[in-house]
Amino acid sequence: MTTFAIAALQLALDQKDNCAEIADEVRRLKRRFPWVRMALVGELAAYGANIDLAQPLPGPAEAFFCALARETGLWLLPGSLYERRGDAVFNTTPVIDPAGDVVARYSKMYPFAPYERGVTPGAECVAFDVPGAGRFGVSICYDMWFGETTRTLAWMGAEVVLHPSMTNTIDRDVEVCMARAGAAANQCYFFDVNVAGALGNGRSLIAGPGGEVIHQAGEGREIMPVEVDFAYVRRVRERGWHGLGQPLKSFRDGARAFAPYQASNRSESLDAFGPLLKPGETPDLPGKVEQLRKKT
Repeated sequence: MTTFAIAALQLALDQKDNCAEIADEVRRLKRRFPWVRMALVGELAAYGANIDLAQPLPGPAEAFFCALARETGLWLLPGSLYERRGDAVFNTTPVIDPAGDVVARYSKMYPFAPYERGVTPGAECVAFDVPGAGRFGVSICYDMWFGETTRTLAWMGAEVVLHPSMTNTIDRDVEVCMARAGAAANQCYFFDVNVAGALGNGRSLIAGPGGEVIHQAGEGREIMPVEVDFAYVRRVRERGWHGLGQPLKSFRDGARAFAPYQASNRSESLDAFGPLLKPGETPDLPGKVEQLRKKT
């Protein structure tokens, strides 16, 4: 079998506990499209962007979604959850198989600094296999702005990148371009699934391994079941899209040691930009804000 059906769920949600609503949507998806094998929801869909609701993983929210995956027989990526690990909080996506077992967890490597405060960056890229189908990689929202994340997933063998997002700002149009570019540069399917309603402005995008648009969503609730073809993505990687560029082979064979990735190197140009702050903030303000948050 070389095809595998994935449903991207762009849900119109509020800043509250949305777990029951997500579960209803997944059950409805299973009834309407029984051929779908995986469901993917947008970033932080379960509770919204509230680090005060962070909980350990495993924990009650993850257990809820494990039971849902087991009930529906679907692979399930329920967006992401703020995960509490000791004193640190991570933005983490669990990957749950149809038996209800967590087979992987990916923590966002690039929180949306300086706005997503109090969130610790993850340290490792994550790819996982679906037996009899292919290999999948996971990234989250702002990660796509750093091409190294998608390239690393492709280097790890990922043929489909699953990318939950929460974007409600005017740069969503740029992210749509990045999703297509990430797919084309890495010859993979790219599922960039945003939230809608009070949490995000939608416009999710599903792109193929040539960067072609398979589906572009609007701004409201939308359910997008798409069948990916692993034979197709493997042929694109072997021959190029329409017999054209083969960027992964060129990257493999180039053997370049790029200066920014040498541990001992610093960039005077980048260092000159100053600290990572919101426009108008003074350098000591983020620390004061964090101290106030901890006290409250």
